Amino acid sequence: MNMRSNWGKIAGLALGLLAGLQATTTQAQDFYQGKRFNVIVGNTAGSGYDAYARLITRYMSKHLSGQPGQVFQYMPGAGSLRAAEFMYTLAPKDGTYIGLVIPGALVDPLFTESLRGRYDPTKFEYLGTADSGARLCFSLAGSKAKTMKDVQTNEFIVGATQPGAYARLLNSLAKTKFKIVTGYPGPNEMFMALDRGESDVICGLDYSAVNTLRPDFISGGKGNVFVQIGLEPKPSLTALGVPPLWDFVEPADKPLLELIVTEQIFQRVFIVPPGSPPEAVKLLRAAFDKAVQDPELLDEAARAHLEINPRDGEYVATHVNKLYAAPREMVERMAKVIRP
Repeated sequence: MNMRSNWGKIAGLALGLLAGLQATTTQAQDFYQGKRFNVIVGNTAGSGYDAYARLITRYMSKHLSGQPGQVFQYMPGAGSLRAAEFMYTLAPKDGTYIGLVIPGALVDPLFTESLRGRYDPTKFEYLGTADSGARLCFSLAGSKAKTMKDVQTNEFIVGATQPGAYARLLNSLAKTKFKIVTGYPGPNEMFMALDRGESDVICGLDYSAVNTLRPDFISGGKGNVFVQIGLEPKPSLTALGVPPLWDFVEPADKPLLELIVTEQIFQRVFIVPPGSPPEAVKLLRAAFDKAVQDPELLDEAARAHLEINPRDGEYVATHVNKLYAAPREMVERMAKVIRP
């Protein structure tokens, strides 16, 4: 009788634990029932960042129970710093706010003292990055800025958002002679300046953004790409004869260049506020991973000329922490290279 009684208690306990686990799982799966995503885009409407934000969050919703809708808010300018600060300090920490910011917003506090007290990139929760590709420096077809030798020999105007980091990078490490004019809100405005002749060059815009905004700019010969910037050369650009920046940098400066271009891992990085519910972060990361592998998303992205080269949230977080653990002397030199 005692043994039967004990087995009965054990069985009852097991059933209770199983019921509790099922209830917890159901509760977690229903986290987004009746809710919506508030998507903060640290760039202008119609930009490449906008295209990625809409595509990725729509497919994330597909892979979440409840299929939450999306509402978009744009915070362009200042290299997404305003959007990043909003996500850190003001956005509700309830799992419904998702941000997409420019890489510089995650890197700038590393060497900008005035930003360190405003937000800490190591504290964000990272869902992942949808792309980690090349950045480009280019002019219009017919421009006198055709090659790296041209821009190393003559002065050309670069239209940029704040702070024009990639143009400064080339001036510092590749001996270009860019005159940098900042203040353009985003890529659309920079292209308009190029069209109007206000500027000669755009430098640091990512490959996907160029293809999204001007699908035939590269393939149709309307643009002239004279250098690609990335940890590794992009084969399709190499096939077109576009050299990597590594070819124009002294060997002693290559470790510094590697540290700087590590930010391109964060090229289309999705974040949520620090302190968001762990169950929400787990669900969002899983939805992001499923979204960027979804055949329908990949097909849609290809048709829209959006590059999908994803990395998961853990990978991104690891590299953010690694960046902020870099030796101080390297960070100080990095600041001198890409800041006035």
